[in-house]
Amino acid sequence: MSHILVGFAFTLITALVVIVGDTLLKHAADSGKPLMSGLVVAGCVIYAFSAIFWFWAMRHMTLAQAGVAYSILTLLALCAIGVIWFGERLYAREYAGIACAVAAMVLMVRVT
Repeated sequence: MSHILVGFAFTLITALVVIVGDTLLKHAADSGKPLMSGLVVAGCVIYAFSAIFWFWAMRHMTLAQAGVAYSILTLLALCAIGVIWFGERLYAREYAGIACAVAAMVLMVRVT
């Protein structure tokens, strides 16, 4: 497997871990939990754990590639979770942002 694909795999894992942390924090925020509640602490611990995967992603790809891949993965997943799970709405500006993020990903990928 090429280095870039390994890097994308670690970036995907990083994004998934952070998405779980974001979801916990969103639940805590929406339910009015205090800053030191179990949900907030769990979300922060999960964020810290994602740094390990981020380290391995950056060993296999450039920081720019990892950053763009991570950003698009988390953007798309969090938009979907917001709409499906939390009942949030997307407007034209959000759709335009998603399109720009996908275009950036296409431009940044260098598979060699």
